[in-house]
Formats: sequence, C-alpha cells, structure tokens
Amino acid sequence: MKLKYMTLQNIATLNDIERAYQLIQSYVHKTPVLKSELINKLLGCSVQFKCENFQKVGAFKYRGATHAILRLSDAEKSNGVTTHSSGNHAGALAKAASLQGIDAYIVMPKNAPKVKVEAVKSYGGIITFCEPTLEARETTLKKVQEETGATFIHPYDNFNVICGQGTACLELYDQVAEPDYVFAPVGGGGLLSGTSIVAKSIWQNTKVIAGEPKNADDAYQSFNTHELVPAVHPNSIADGLLTSLSDLTFGIIQKYVDEIITVSEEEIIEAMKLVYQYLKIVIEPSSAVPFAAVIKNKARFQNKSIVIIVSGGNVDLAQLPF
Repeated sequence: MKLKYMTLQNIATLNDIERAYQLIQSYVHKTPVLKSELINKLLGCSVQFKCENFQKVGAFKYRGATHAILRLSDAEKSNGVTTHSSGNHAGALAKAASLQGIDAYIVMPKNAPKVKVEAVKSYGGIITFCEPTLEARETTLKKVQEETGATFIHPYDNFNVICGQGTACLELYDQVAEPDYVFAPVGGGGLLSGTSIVAKSIWQNTKVIAGEPKNADDAYQSFNTHELVPAVHPNSIADGLLTSLSDLTFGIIQKYVDEIITVSEEEIIEAMKLVYQYLKIVIEPSSAVPFAAVIKNKARFQNKSIVIIVSGGNVDLAQLPF
C-alpha cells in the first residue's frame, strides 16, 4: 500500500512503516475491525475497534517484535535476543524468535501476570525473574546480556519496534473511511508513536488521542509540561501501561499526538465490561483505557467517527475485575 507521506528527520516516516509492513505481513495477522450498533447508540457516535487482541500472541506487540528480529544480522541472530517485559512484548519476542530459530532470554518481574508468564514459556522463552522495579529489570537484563551476548530488543524505545507497531494503523487505510479520531492506549508509547505517525500521514483531518490510566499518568504529565516525566509508583489494573515514555517516543508523541486523556480505574473496568458485553470479545484492561476515554467524554464526541486500537487480549479470566 503506497501512500503519500510526510517526513520527520531522524524519526520513522510512513515510508519506513510501509517497508516494515512489506517485511512482516506474511508473519502477522491482518486484524479485523469490529463495531457494535448498541455501543454506537449508547455513545451517540460511530466507534470502530481495530482488534489487535486477535493478533498472534494476542497483542499488537507481535508486529514490532517480528520486525525488529527480521532486521537483525545473521551475527546478531546467532546469539539470540533479550528484553525485559511484564507481559505482551515478552511473549511476542519469544514467539517471533522461535519462528526464526533463535533463543529469546526474557527478564520478567516476579509479579508479572501468570497468564503472560505461561505464554512466554509456551513460546520457548527462557525466563529470568527479577524484582518489580525498573532498576532490577535493567540490572538483570545487563547480566543476561553479558552471559549470552544476546541483542537487546527494547519494548518500545526502538526504531524498528515502532515501525512494526505502526503497521496496525497502516492496515486501517484499507479497512475504514477517514475517521475524525484515532484512539490508542499509551504506556511506553511504542504503539501510540507508530499509530500517530501513520494516522497523521495518511489522513488530512484525523486527530490522534491517547488514553492513559490516571494512576499512571506520566505520559499525560509529560505531554502537557513538554518535559519528560518518569512514572513513579504507577498502580493500575492496566498492567501494560505502567512504563515511562522514552526520549524517542516522547518526541514523536509531542509532534503528532493531539491530546492525552486520563481515566480512573472504575472507568477502565466499566469500558472493559461494555466491550465484553456488546462486542463479545476478550480484551485486557490496557485495551479498555482509550475506550474509557471516549465514554468519559461522550458529549464531546457526539456524531463523530472514532477508531480505537485494541492493543491486546491477554487477561487472566479467573481475575476479571467484574
């Protein structure tokens, strides 16, 4: 899909993301776009859901991990790959690595969701557990790298990962008419970065809005103060959105994103419940955050067309919050 694109020096362009899609499309699912007449009636607007919960490993993360691995040299592949992740990136990297016949050394915090730990194991990932702090994750990762020589694939602070994540929005060009708004969740900012680059490049009037938990609102603070604010003791049911932005993702978000809206834990749970009830699909709490932002501001979005990137569906069904 060749489109007219804008450029941004030293940051991925639409052209980069198109090339990423050409490379990975035989490895990933082209995920469907779903809608519910009852949700549209309830909110008074048109909402469409780009369902990355139907992606391989159950999350958009598979796109970025696959692209990053395919861009490695043979020498880099020979020593495997490594990362630190509490969940979806870990599973995505483990599966993408296994398909290329290389090892994946995954550093996970001890409190990572059990369903995501089991997923990493099932994909052949070699797990090293650490304390649930960024310092412990980085220290443990460094040790693993020294022992294995593996290449570090950061969950979001990585050019090739961001290009891969942007391919989810790129697919929308053939699936939906130009929307008034594209919503995505924001944690480390990889998905939001790729989404915003594509959306602003392929559509003339579309605004990009991120949803973020109020209890983990470092991106909101960073966006509004124009200074990178790290996450300090974030605590949200949306476990995939507890990481801080990087310099790279912050720069892209400042350039392309129009707004970040925060939502409460109760609002996240209610949005998640509505998706289960009306769309009949399984999503994880992080995926419900941008939808919660729409619901919270439904008067503002009356009669507007909205597309929401549903980031993933890896949730422990025994621990549903409703």
